[in-house]
Amino acid sequence: MKKGNMQNKMRVYHRYLGFFLAGIMAVYALSGVLMIFRNTDFLKKDKIEETTLEVGTKAEELGAKLRIKNFKIEKEEGAIVYFNGGNYNKESGLATYTKKELPYVLKKMTEMHKATSDRPMFFLNIFFGVSLLFFVLSAFWMFLPKTTIFKKGLYFATAGLVLALLVIFI
Repeated sequence: MKKGNMQNKMRVYHRYLGFFLAGIMAVYALSGVLMIFRNTDFLKKDKIEETTLEVGTKAEELGAKLRIKNFKIEKEEGAIVYFNGGNYNKESGLATYTKKELPYVLKKMTEMHKATSDRPMFFLNIFFGVSLLFFVLSAFWMFLPKTTIFKKGLYFATAGLVLALLVIFI
């Protein structure tokens, strides 16, 4: 295959894959920024949850059973256990608590971003990751290696790699 022909093919693949992935990249970019604030209440709304647990569940086990991070018992009065954001009735097994959640669409976007191999969305994550790797590699076919812009591009690519490594290891 001629060098110019390979360069043109890479440009075409890069261009159309870029157009195809533009929407996906926007979703991943937004959900990635939102995930930075996942340990805060930024954009989250209160949602009242009611769950019935086994009658007589020990107060110390409530946090794990309800999946509440930073669970802390505030007080116990008779059969009622009060904890941060809710209460539990030992006699009826009813737990009522407030949960903070992102609005539906934002929640779904962040779930897509965090998909693991046990979820169907992980195929999209693999496809997206491989596509980004293709973008990285195909970018080097955009300009002839002897040109000034290609050489400057190598400096910028090296600077970006060094910055990423510094952020990771420092």
